[in-house]
Amino acid sequence: MRPLALAAFLAFGAATAMTAQAQTAPAYVASDGTLLSVSAQAEARRTPNIATLSTGVVTQAADANAAMRANAEQMSKVVAAIKAAGIADRDVQTGGINLNPQYRYAENQPPTITGYQANNNVNIVVRDLSKLGKILDALVATGANQINGPSFDIDDKEKDVAYDEARRSAIEKAQARAEMYAKTLGMKVRRIVSVSEGARFGPPMPMPMMAMGRMEKASADTPIAPGENALSMTLDVVFELGK
Repeated sequence: MRPLALAAFLAFGAATAMTAQAQTAPAYVASDGTLLSVSAQAEARRTPNIATLSTGVVTQAADANAAMRANAEQMSKVVAAIKAAGIADRDVQTGGINLNPQYRYAENQPPTITGYQANNNVNIVVRDLSKLGKILDALVATGANQINGPSFDIDDKEKDVAYDEARRSAIEKAQARAEMYAKTLGMKVRRIVSVSEGARFGPPMPMPMMAMGRMEKASADTPIAPGENALSMTLDVVFELGK
Protein backbone atom coordinates (compact mmCIF):
# COMPACT_ATOMS: atom_id res chain seq x y z
CA MET A 1 0.00 0.00 0.00
CA ARG A 2 2.85 2.42 0.79
CA PRO A 3 4.48 2.23 -2.68
CA LEU A 4 1.08 2.77 -4.28
CA ALA A 5 0.29 5.71 -2.02
CA LEU A 6 3.70 7.24 -2.69
CA ALA A 7 3.26 6.81 -6.44
CA ALA A 8 -0.17 8.46 -6.28
CA PHE A 9 1.25 11.34 -4.26
CA LEU A 10 4.09 11.90 -6.71
CA ALA A 11 1.70 11.77 -9.64
CA PHE A 12 -0.59 14.31 -7.98
CA GLY A 13 2.37 16.57 -7.18
CA ALA A 14 3.60 16.40 -10.74
CA ALA A 15 0.15 17.24 -12.07
CA THR A 16 -0.06 20.19 -9.69
CA ALA A 17 3.34 21.45 -10.79
CA MET A 18 2.37 21.13 -14.45
CA THR A 19 -0.86 23.04 -13.81
CA ALA A 20 0.96 25.86 -12.05
CA GLN A 21 3.51 26.05 -14.85
CA ALA A 22 0.76 26.21 -17.45
CA GLN A 23 -0.90 29.09 -15.61
CA THR A 24 2.28 31.16 -15.46
CA ALA A 25 3.62 30.33 -18.91
CA PRO A 26 3.57 33.19 -21.46
CA ALA A 27 0.92 33.23 -24.17
CA TYR A 28 1.74 31.13 -27.21
CA VAL A 29 2.70 33.08 -30.29
CA ALA A 30 2.99 31.48 -33.71
CA SER A 31 6.50 31.29 -35.14
CA ASP A 32 5.54 33.69 -37.93
CA GLY A 33 3.72 36.05 -35.54
CA THR A 34 4.76 39.45 -34.19
CA LEU A 35 3.65 40.94 -30.87
CA LEU A 36 2.47 44.56 -30.83
CA SER A 37 1.87 46.40 -27.56
CA VAL A 38 -0.51 49.37 -27.74
CA SER A 39 -1.49 51.80 -24.97
CA ALA A 40 -4.77 53.67 -25.45
CA GLN A 41 -6.51 56.15 -23.17
CA ALA A 42 -10.10 57.40 -23.18
CA GLU A 43 -12.30 59.26 -20.74
CA ALA A 44 -15.96 59.69 -19.95
CA ARG A 45 -17.26 62.90 -18.41
CA ARG A 46 -20.13 63.08 -15.97
CA THR A 47 -21.84 65.78 -13.93
CA PRO A 48 -21.29 64.95 -10.23
CA ASN A 49 -24.35 63.81 -8.31
CA ILE A 50 -22.98 63.71 -4.75
CA ALA A 51 -20.91 66.10 -2.65
CA THR A 52 -18.85 65.57 0.50
CA LEU A 53 -17.88 68.24 3.00
CA SER A 54 -16.81 68.58 6.59
CA THR A 55 -18.36 71.04 8.99
CA GLY A 56 -17.88 71.73 12.65
CA VAL A 57 -17.63 74.06 15.58
CA VAL A 58 -14.65 75.69 17.27
CA THR A 59 -15.18 77.14 20.75
CA GLN A 60 -12.86 78.74 23.30
CA ALA A 61 -13.12 79.13 27.05
CA ALA A 62 -10.97 79.76 30.08
CA ASP A 63 -11.05 76.11 31.19
CA ALA A 64 -11.28 72.81 29.34
CA ASN A 65 -14.71 71.78 30.66
CA ALA A 66 -16.29 75.07 29.64
CA ALA A 67 -14.79 74.83 26.15
CA MET A 68 -16.13 71.30 25.67
CA ARG A 69 -19.57 72.12 27.09
CA ALA A 70 -19.95 75.15 24.84
CA ASN A 71 -18.80 73.09 21.87
CA ALA A 72 -21.23 70.27 22.59
CA GLU A 73 -24.14 72.69 22.91
CA GLN A 74 -23.34 74.44 19.64
CA MET A 75 -22.52 71.20 17.80
CA SER A 76 -25.85 69.67 18.84
CA LYS A 77 -27.61 72.46 16.93
CA VAL A 78 -25.44 71.83 13.88
CA VAL A 79 -26.21 68.09 13.93
CA ALA A 80 -29.92 68.87 14.29
CA ALA A 81 -29.68 71.11 11.22
CA ILE A 82 -27.98 68.29 9.30
CA LYS A 83 -30.79 65.89 10.16
CA ALA A 84 -33.44 68.51 9.36
CA ALA A 85 -31.87 68.86 5.91
CA GLY A 86 -32.67 65.20 5.23
CA ILE A 87 -29.10 63.86 5.46
CA ALA A 88 -29.30 60.16 6.33
CA ASP A 89 -27.42 58.79 9.36
CA ARG A 90 -25.21 56.68 7.07
CA ASP A 91 -23.99 59.90 5.42
CA VAL A 92 -22.88 61.56 8.67
CA GLN A 93 -19.61 60.57 10.34
CA THR A 94 -17.60 62.23 13.10
CA GLY A 95 -14.32 63.44 11.62
CA GLY A 96 -12.56 64.40 14.83
CA ILE A 97 -12.87 65.94 18.30
CA ASN A 98 -9.94 67.96 19.61
CA LEU A 99 -9.21 69.92 22.76
CA ASN A 100 -6.05 72.03 22.85
CA PRO A 101 -4.64 74.53 25.32
CA GLN A 102 -4.02 78.08 24.13
CA TYR A 103 -0.71 79.67 25.20
CA ARG A 104 0.65 83.13 25.76
CA TYR A 105 4.33 83.52 25.00
CA ALA A 106 6.59 86.12 26.60
CA GLU A 107 10.29 86.71 26.26
CA ASN A 108 12.43 84.78 28.75
CA GLN A 109 9.35 83.21 30.34
CA PRO A 110 7.76 79.77 30.02
CA PRO A 111 4.51 79.60 27.99
CA THR A 112 1.38 80.28 30.02
CA ILE A 113 -1.98 78.61 29.33
CA THR A 114 -4.59 81.26 28.74
CA GLY A 115 -7.53 79.03 27.83
CA TYR A 116 -8.68 76.04 25.81
CA GLN A 117 -9.98 75.52 22.31
CA ALA A 118 -12.41 72.69 21.50
CA ASN A 119 -13.03 71.52 17.96
CA ASN A 120 -15.65 69.01 16.75
CA ASN A 121 -16.30 68.29 13.06
CA VAL A 122 -18.34 65.83 11.04
CA ASN A 123 -18.08 64.64 7.45
CA ILE A 124 -21.34 64.57 5.53
CA VAL A 125 -22.44 63.36 2.11
CA VAL A 126 -25.09 65.38 0.28
CA ARG A 127 -26.93 63.34 -2.35
CA ASP A 128 -29.24 66.09 -3.58
CA LEU A 129 -26.98 68.80 -4.98
CA SER A 130 -29.92 71.14 -5.54
CA LYS A 131 -30.07 71.53 -1.74
CA LEU A 132 -26.33 71.97 -1.15
CA GLY A 133 -26.27 75.78 -1.03
CA LYS A 134 -29.25 75.86 1.32
CA ILE A 135 -27.64 73.24 3.57
CA LEU A 136 -24.41 75.25 3.82
CA ASP A 137 -26.36 78.35 4.82
CA ALA A 138 -28.38 76.41 7.40
CA LEU A 139 -25.21 75.00 8.98
CA VAL A 140 -23.72 78.45 9.45
CA ALA A 141 -27.00 79.88 10.73
CA THR A 142 -27.16 77.21 13.46
CA GLY A 143 -23.60 77.66 14.73
CA ALA A 144 -21.09 75.98 12.39
CA ASN A 145 -18.00 78.15 12.13
CA GLN A 146 -15.85 75.77 10.07
CA ILE A 147 -16.70 74.37 6.65
CA ASN A 148 -14.27 72.52 4.40
CA GLY A 149 -15.39 71.58 0.90
CA PRO A 150 -17.48 70.65 -0.87
CA SER A 151 -15.78 68.10 -3.10
CA PHE A 152 -17.86 66.54 -5.84
CA ASP A 153 -18.07 62.90 -6.85
CA ILE A 154 -20.18 60.40 -8.77
CA ASP A 155 -22.02 57.57 -7.05
CA ASP A 156 -20.70 54.05 -7.64
CA LYS A 157 -23.49 52.96 -10.00
CA GLU A 158 -23.02 55.87 -12.40
CA LYS A 159 -19.24 55.62 -12.05
CA ASP A 160 -19.31 51.98 -13.24
CA VAL A 161 -21.33 52.98 -16.30
CA ALA A 162 -18.91 55.82 -17.10
CA TYR A 163 -15.83 53.60 -16.72
CA ASP A 164 -17.36 51.01 -19.06
CA GLU A 165 -17.94 53.77 -21.60
CA ALA A 166 -14.28 54.77 -21.31
CA ARG A 167 -13.20 51.13 -21.63
CA ARG A 168 -15.11 50.69 -24.87
CA SER A 169 -13.62 53.87 -26.32
CA ALA A 170 -10.10 52.87 -25.27
CA ILE A 171 -10.32 49.37 -26.78
CA GLU A 172 -11.66 50.83 -30.02
CA LYS A 173 -8.70 53.22 -30.13
CA ALA A 174 -6.28 50.37 -29.44
CA GLN A 175 -7.78 48.20 -32.18
CA ALA A 176 -7.70 51.04 -34.71
CA ARG A 177 -4.07 51.72 -33.87
CA ALA A 178 -3.18 48.03 -34.20
CA GLU A 179 -4.89 47.88 -37.60
CA MET A 180 -2.89 50.90 -38.71
CA TYR A 181 0.40 49.32 -37.66
CA ALA A 182 -0.52 46.00 -39.26
CA LYS A 183 -1.49 47.64 -42.57
CA THR A 184 1.72 49.68 -42.59
CA LEU A 185 3.76 46.52 -42.05
CA GLY A 186 1.81 44.53 -44.62
CA MET A 187 0.35 42.28 -41.94
CA LYS A 188 -2.99 41.53 -40.31
CA VAL A 189 -4.21 41.62 -36.70
CA ARG A 190 -4.72 38.00 -35.70
CA ARG A 191 -5.91 38.33 -32.13
CA ILE A 192 -5.62 40.11 -28.80
CA VAL A 193 -3.07 38.37 -26.57
CA SER A 194 -3.67 40.33 -23.35
CA VAL A 195 -5.41 43.40 -21.93
CA SER A 196 -4.56 45.28 -18.74
CA GLU A 197 -6.15 48.47 -17.46
CA GLY A 198 -5.60 51.39 -15.17
CA ALA A 199 -8.25 53.92 -14.15
CA ARG A 200 -7.92 57.54 -13.06
CA PHE A 201 -10.57 59.72 -11.49
CA GLY A 202 -10.30 63.47 -12.02
CA PRO A 203 -12.63 65.41 -9.70
CA PRO A 204 -12.81 69.20 -9.84
CA MET A 205 -10.77 71.08 -7.27
CA PRO A 206 -12.63 71.48 -3.94
CA MET A 207 -13.58 74.89 -2.65
CA PRO A 208 -11.22 76.31 0.02
CA MET A 209 -12.06 76.14 3.71
CA MET A 210 -14.39 78.80 5.02
CA ALA A 211 -13.93 79.83 8.65
CA MET A 212 -16.76 82.10 9.70
CA GLY A 213 -18.60 83.41 12.69
CA ARG A 214 -22.29 83.11 13.39
CA MET A 215 -24.25 85.03 10.76
CA GLU A 216 -27.84 85.70 9.75
CA LYS A 217 -29.29 83.67 6.89
CA ALA A 218 -28.52 85.25 3.55
CA SER A 219 -31.33 86.36 1.28
CA ALA A 220 -30.13 83.87 -1.37
CA ASP A 221 -28.61 80.41 -1.10
CA THR A 222 -24.85 80.06 -1.44
CA PRO A 223 -24.19 79.44 -5.16
CA ILE A 224 -22.74 76.02 -6.02
CA ALA A 225 -21.21 74.95 -9.36
CA PRO A 226 -20.48 71.19 -9.51
CA GLY A 227 -18.93 71.27 -12.99
CA GLU A 228 -17.89 67.93 -14.54
CA ASN A 229 -15.73 65.02 -13.45
CA ALA A 230 -13.50 63.11 -15.86
CA LEU A 231 -13.14 59.35 -15.45
CA SER A 232 -10.17 58.14 -17.44
CA MET A 233 -9.29 54.58 -18.46
CA THR A 234 -5.96 53.47 -19.91
CA LEU A 235 -5.67 50.06 -21.56
CA ASP A 236 -2.43 48.27 -22.41
CA VAL A 237 -3.31 45.81 -25.16
CA VAL A 238 -1.00 43.24 -26.73
CA PHE A 239 -1.91 42.08 -30.24
CA GLU A 240 -0.51 39.30 -32.37
CA LEU A 241 0.19 40.32 -35.96
CA GLY A 242 0.85 37.96 -38.83
CA LYS A 243 0.77 37.60 -42.60
